[in-house]
Amino acid sequence: MNIYDVSKHAHVSIATVSRVINGNPNVSEKTRKRVLAVMEELGYTPNVFARSLGLNSMKTIGIMCADSSDPWLAEAIYYLEKELRGNGYDSILCCTGYLPETKKKYLELLRSKRVDAIILTGSHYIEAKPKDNAYLLEAAKDLPIMLVNGSLNGEQIYSTVCDDHAAVYDAALQLYRSGRTSVLYLYSGSSFSNLRKISGYRAAVKDAGYAIREELMVLCHKDLDAALERLDTLSRSGVHFDAVLASEDILAVAAVKYADKAGLKIPQDLSIIGYNNSILSRCTTPEITSVDNKVEALCTTTVNTLMKVLEMGNVPTKTTITPELMKRGTTDF
Repeated sequence: MNIYDVSKHAHVSIATVSRVINGNPNVSEKTRKRVLAVMEELGYTPNVFARSLGLNSMKTIGIMCADSSDPWLAEAIYYLEKELRGNGYDSILCCTGYLPETKKKYLELLRSKRVDAIILTGSHYIEAKPKDNAYLLEAAKDLPIMLVNGSLNGEQIYSTVCDDHAAVYDAALQLYRSGRTSVLYLYSGSSFSNLRKISGYRAAVKDAGYAIREELMVLCHKDLDAALERLDTLSRSGVHFDAVLASEDILAVAAVKYADKAGLKIPQDLSIIGYNNSILSRCTTPEITSVDNKVEALCTTTVNTLMKVLEMGNVPTKTTITPELMKRGTTDF
């Protein structure tokens, strides 16, 4: 019998049970009595030694990411593990892929390992339909769920996000103000982050005084060859564009290769902006102007918030990080 069983039977979070055991005043009298009654019914007595270690804490945090080969996610994992180690916590990493059933499977695996919290890395864990996020809300009843660049409202769910809407809005508007008239937007999916980015692009087109053209918003796989072929196809079909704004640096690299193949001068004939400010943005000639969405700040803030949550402190449920446009040779402003 442990704290998880008490939490389940009392229909409260583990944090609430913990507060009752420690005599924390931030618990209503009604809830305190219910938790104590369940503890008595189940015969649960907190182990003094375990309590000194943090109420049966395993000092282990679960980390989930969709694809550790993705440069941004790989960097995020590095910073998360580094910060957790610095705070005395180990981590268990699960690479879940993008299928909903696999995400749920790995989340349950981490819960079975009695981790102290779970960090979801990247915005692909937040689905558009509320019912598809129900398993996260259910898991959060037992332990803190931390979202890196994803947002979901719920008890014991904490989000650290980059303002992707503002980042893309500002980047697109700067392209228009520099004289561009047809900004092609390449994006890689419909995750929480991608939806915020495309809304920023739409707002910038409107505020720049142009009509929104659906043919200039192109879904593209995060694959160099596929993206290059997509740009070739667009050009052959007569779609004119004098700038490319990409939701991922890899798509911006494809735009650089497309310009070279088509005999276009960068940035005179074609301006290009990428996103993430990854190592890829500095691997081309010219180097790519890219939005720095502050992956290190996102991860360190997430871990710092988690440490405060585990210490039962009051913390904001959502923290927003301000991005920065890193100007390089693919733009002339």
